[in-house]
Amino acid sequence: MRLTTMTDYAMRLLMYVGRHPDRLCTISEVAQAYQISEPHLMKITHRLAQHGWVETVRGKNGGMRLGRRPEDISIGAVVRDTENDLALVECFVSENNCTLSGHCGLTGIIEGALQKFLQHLDSYTLADILPELHPCGLGPEEHVIRRIDTAK
Repeated sequence: MRLTTMTDYAMRLLMYVGRHPDRLCTISEVAQAYQISEPHLMKITHRLAQHGWVETVRGKNGGMRLGRRPEDISIGAVVRDTENDLALVECFVSENNCTLSGHCGLTGIIEGALQKFLQHLDSYTLADILPELHPCGLGPEEHVIRRIDTAK
């Protein structure tokens, strides 16, 4: 299973905001910390706010904060809310062109694997994955974090 960039960035945004519970965080600072485009982060922030994962405050001194406590933010739930398509194979979609649809045992196996994957993610919360403070008090936002794509 491969998660989309939207989910990857949504998790980064939640971790960043979760590390700063005492203040509002801006899209600009998160974008700079993780080298992500601001327009893309705006779209992600909007989606997270729609689902209640973050609260946004508009205006000159606006920003965002977590909409729930980190221990109440399920990783599995965030993945479900940010992934547009969890259909791992064509036969998961009602209108498909697979000639084996309805006669293939592979569908059930893959569906079971997807459910186990999501159940595993459900067993973790944002609190479980928040980055620890680095030596000298430096947090992850002071370090450049780049995504490395190993898929070729």
